[in-house]
Amino acid sequence: MTSFYLSKPYEPPQAPAKLPLDESWALFGGISPEQFMARYWQKKPLLVRGAIPAFGLSEQHGELLDSPIPAAELLKFALQEAVESRLVQSKPWSFENGPFPKKSIPSVERPNWTLLFQGMEAHHPAAAKILSWFRFIPDARLDDLMISIAGIGGGVGPHFDSYDVFLIQMSGRRRWQISEQEDLSLNPNLPLKILQNFNVEQEWILEPGDMLYLPPHIAHDGIALDAGCQTWSVGFRSPSFKELLQEGLWRLAESLEDIPALEQKFADPKQRATHAAEQLPEELMKQLSLKLKELKLDQIAGFLPGITAYLSEPKQQALFEAPENPQNPKAFQKNLGISRLIPHPQTRILSLGKQVYCNGEPVTKGQAPDILLAWQTLSANKELNTKKLKQLDQSSLYEAYLAGWLIFEP
Repeated sequence: MTSFYLSKPYEPPQAPAKLPLDESWALFGGISPEQFMARYWQKKPLLVRGAIPAFGLSEQHGELLDSPIPAAELLKFALQEAVESRLVQSKPWSFENGPFPKKSIPSVERPNWTLLFQGMEAHHPAAAKILSWFRFIPDARLDDLMISIAGIGGGVGPHFDSYDVFLIQMSGRRRWQISEQEDLSLNPNLPLKILQNFNVEQEWILEPGDMLYLPPHIAHDGIALDAGCQTWSVGFRSPSFKELLQEGLWRLAESLEDIPALEQKFADPKQRATHAAEQLPEELMKQLSLKLKELKLDQIAGFLPGITAYLSEPKQQALFEAPENPQNPKAFQKNLGISRLIPHPQTRILSLGKQVYCNGEPVTKGQAPDILLAWQTLSANKELNTKKLKQLDQSSLYEAYLAGWLIFEP
């Protein structure tokens, strides 16, 4: 057995703001992101040996690389209230949510357990840097980066996900078995979502630096072969149309409060006497139809602002703290020309055309042109460094800083 978790930690680089989409990447086995999206995304699995070449190169020079977060450091996150963690044990199967007391955290040498840490990009800069590699996929689709650490034999059982996932081996080895089976029924007698019938079609052992991409609904099972085995999973959200339309409609209904013309009462001076009093009046339906067309509520454009706001909401577990010693607007403006302003790790920023939404709020609505441009830069590049902003005291940019949504880079 190799003690991978005692090796030198790998330091992932931050991806450039503008990714070379038409060039070959080692991450995808020598094809470009454009080719990956065309050939594999939502279509078929892809196994990439040496997706992170640094692991293989270091081994050739007699130096093993470990995960960017070594086991001893990673296990400490299981103690924290702010980190969403889960402990899965097999033989027999059991499931617990964290945080955990120190004595409940298994030793890496013990077999048949897995600890899962959700949303690690918010808690460690290395995880955030790994996510930056995947910004050729729209931000609206990104969910989070989950890290699993396991003892030998650890796993969560054969299962399927309803979303795309990149499984990056960061420490130790893991055996992956997959199947494109149609039978996705679950075993009703277990505390986890484990497939009742798993028919293995392909099998690989992933070494540190290898990566496996799986589209939705591919059955898979990963078993740790070494103590302290770490797999980093980059997952992509896949909301249902029901969820998107419900959220869009709810926010659309809220926006009607800002339209004074809708306070006008319905009137029907042309209503005739009727024998069908129980029926909804045709005149009411006619006028409502006209209003929908006037407001363009019968077109997708009316729903998109609410849907974008919804998709920009942070995770429920997100916590934001105001700066301990907040800078006044003048100092804030001066610092913008010196330091980089970046989103808090748990902040989500999305754009709809020229409008920007941050943590569920339309932050560019009614803002001055320079503030609008600043938000557009933050949304596109996830950083801002400028001396040109004015009237910051009443701006949504300064308010977001005071709320802890935006921070100056440490």
